[in-house]
Amino acid sequence: MQKSPTPRHAAALDHQQLDLPLFAEPVAVPVATPSAESSPPSGSTPGKARKAPIAPLAPDGSRMRTLELGARTLQYRLKRSSRKSIGFAIDASGLTITAPRWVTIADIENAIAEKQRWIFSKLIEWQTRVEQRALPKVEWRDGAQLPYLGKPMRVRLGAVSLSFDAEARVLSLPLPPHADAQQIKDRVTGWLQGEATRIFGERLQVYAARLGVTFRSYALSSAMTRWGSCSSEGRIRLNWRLIHFPLSVVDYVVAHELAHLREMNHSPRFWQTVESIFPEYRDARKRLKEQQVEMVPGM
Repeated sequence: MQKSPTPRHAAALDHQQLDLPLFAEPVAVPVATPSAESSPPSGSTPGKARKAPIAPLAPDGSRMRTLELGARTLQYRLKRSSRKSIGFAIDASGLTITAPRWVTIADIENAIAEKQRWIFSKLIEWQTRVEQRALPKVEWRDGAQLPYLGKPMRVRLGAVSLSFDAEARVLSLPLPPHADAQQIKDRVTGWLQGEATRIFGERLQVYAARLGVTFRSYALSSAMTRWGSCSSEGRIRLNWRLIHFPLSVVDYVVAHELAHLREMNHSPRFWQTVESIFPEYRDARKRLKEQQVEMVPGM
């Protein structure tokens, strides 16, 4: 029997983006957006949304909306799309909401009011992580240490040619002992990105074969808010900074993005797909979250 179409006012609230957020995990929020007819009058219940007149600009120039929630003020970016649900995403830039074009602002802001405890909790977590990211610094000099595949690696200057001793975990660079810090950083970063290109490509082939899927292309990303992404056309992007983490974490992100070729969401079936090719994904996901600050130099 053919399913009846979803009523125009019944947009679901979810987090089904097709990428893996940096320093955050997708969280399902199965809450239906209230209809315009059922929305309570403005100000009828304490803590409900009340619009404020201020409308500042985001750092990228896009217009922000401002909403008063009791004694607190929330700023968010609103994006319209042809999707059938309302998506909430929280990252370093704050709260972004993607909503169907037909959903009213009143419905969106009532949905925000319903989930305000979750929203403010996640925003506080993000602010804490932003502050912590400033702590780990690499001193780019002879003897500098940084993680490579989850273990410390030391940089040695004055070599005849670039080489890596896997047993001693020493990266030798053909630079003078007193080379400029930026020059050292650029050489090390270039080598790490080359390793990322090679290793990530190998892992993608392994897990694509396990899942029986084919991706169209893959490239490295330098995104500050995403570990990886997968488009509906099969184009995969992986953050090169994953090279700092253990191979199990790399494998988790690879499996996560490939699973989107089967399930373009973060539903239970999606996580079952991830588990089918990488059963240890829960431990790796937890490790990625716990070690993010300490293991990502220069973020």
